[in-house]
Amino acid sequence: MQTVPLDRGSCKRTGMEALARPTKLRRIEYVPAVSHFVPAGEGGTAADENVLKIEELEALRLKDLEGLEQEECAGRMGVSRPTFQRILLSAREKVADSLVNGKAVRIEGGNYTRNICRTRCLDCANEWETSFEKMDAARGAFVCPKCHSRNTACEDGKGRFCRRNCRRHSLE
Repeated sequence: MQTVPLDRGSCKRTGMEALARPTKLRRIEYVPAVSHFVPAGEGGTAADENVLKIEELEALRLKDLEGLEQEECAGRMGVSRPTFQRILLSAREKVADSLVNGKAVRIEGGNYTRNICRTRCLDCANEWETSFEKMDAARGAFVCPKCHSRNTACEDGKGRFCRRNCRRHSLE
């Protein structure tokens, strides 16, 4: 039996290229007003900083500031409990490193959304979920991914988030 070298990411059984599962968006409720913290009296360099992702800050806020159980935190962020645990451990490691070693903390980036919006096409009845940011960027002209119709409707119009933030519901 001859062995065939495999590329990284290939399936050992079939030899076909394995596709990575896309990272699920993490739901956040808080966007920080201050995004950079520097130790007092330090003139450190950019290399002396940790970047805390927005979803890592949200995990710290929910667990350590609000004192919620991990299961409830995970539910509010829309992730599994093990995923929440990994996010929280990463955040705590970065904060501890910054405090112990006098590093700055920059809060930016990540894979998050402020809300997941359920949307329906009024022409083909296709239903899908998308992030609030994509809906907001489309400025009310969201297109159905199946039939490309612009005749779509938000299904979440009665929720507190939508009433306060969504363009489609602020006109009602």
